[in-house]
Amino acid sequence: MVETSQVRVCVHVQSSYVRSQSVPDEQRFVFAYTITIRNLGRTPVQLLGRYWLITNGNGRETEVQGEGVVGEQPHIAPGEEFRYTSGAILETPIGTMQGHYQMIDSDGSAFLVDIPVFRLAVTHHIH
Repeated sequence: MVETSQVRVCVHVQSSYVRSQSVPDEQRFVFAYTITIRNLGRTPVQLLGRYWLITNGNGRETEVQGEGVVGEQPHIAPGEEFRYTSGAILETPIGTMQGHYQMIDSDGSAFLVDIPVFRLAVTHHIH
């Protein structure tokens, strides 16, 4: 979470394994993640860009950066939230993601919001 006198942004992540799109025999493990960005501050903010560091179970790192998220650069009013779902494909059944969002406040001042490390993992069912 980032917090100043006017800006307070909180990020929540929930990830899941997408069995229907995965092919474990071909080292293809698909994960979905839903992110909720809440503006708990007093002024509007806008998400301009993102940076991800994706690490698979073998320690191989991939960096991804770009404008916005899912084709949008959302404005988030005070007390509002923006939620989106995206995905990642790994060669291993476990991995992690972490990163940050580049944002601006209503005055045009830029700031970063850290996205803490979260796990991508295949869930095993016991029969």
